[in-house]
Amino acid sequence: MKELKVCWVSAGVSSFMAGWLAGDVDEWIYIDIDDQHKDSMRFIKDIEKAIGKNVEILRSEQYKTVEECVLSFGGFRNPYNSFAPCTNWLKKRVRKKWESEHQDYDLTYVWGFDLKEKNRAERTIEANPQAKHEFPLIDKNLSKEEVHGLFERTFDFKRPLMYDLGYPNNNCIGCVKGGMGYWNRIRKDFPEVFEARSILERKVGYSILRDCYLDELDPNRGNMNTEIFPDCGIMCYLADK
Repeated sequence: MKELKVCWVSAGVSSFMAGWLAGDVDEWIYIDIDDQHKDSMRFIKDIEKAIGKNVEILRSEQYKTVEECVLSFGGFRNPYNSFAPCTNWLKKRVRKKWESEHQDYDLTYVWGFDLKEKNRAERTIEANPQAKHEFPLIDKNLSKEEVHGLFERTFDFKRPLMYDLGYPNNNCIGCVKGGMGYWNRIRKDFPEVFEARSILERKVGYSILRDCYLDELDPNRGNMNTEIFPDCGIMCYLADK
């Protein structure tokens, strides 16, 4: 079988730097959805210039937005686990379709987990036996902060705008996995997204947050800097439920 090393780029700094540090990536793949900040595609184009290769852009053939998935599913998550419809249809199924078309390859995936995410890396190996896995950031003992510093020292193009706005990851705008602090920040920076998600909650009869609907959220509640908020790009690619 022909070997194929793939870096699944999430339009985040960590996933790109993991592929760059791996050094021998055959294919770079980015799964795009309409809810991603428009600057994400600029970042992908800059990556292409930096690595001298095209980044393959994949998209769901069934849905375009988080809202479409939520309306079809009738909620934001399965109450028994962390499954989210946008995770499943916009990212996981797209990756699975690509895998089904590459069954004749011996696959190795490169992921951007950092030093603090060793447990997630181990779970990734267990949940995805269809490929081998590499974690260059962990192998080099790099924290997220160190990865960003290395990026800024090495490359002359800007990281995605969401980081500079203060968000820890370049997730979709209005990520359903965000906490109270995150949503209060979205209320400030992207009021139209906050309003649309508030309306969507009432339409499906379920809330994104556990304690309240968005239109009931106290503007002073939560702290985005202390909330657990994973890079949804990586976790959406890997979700197995």
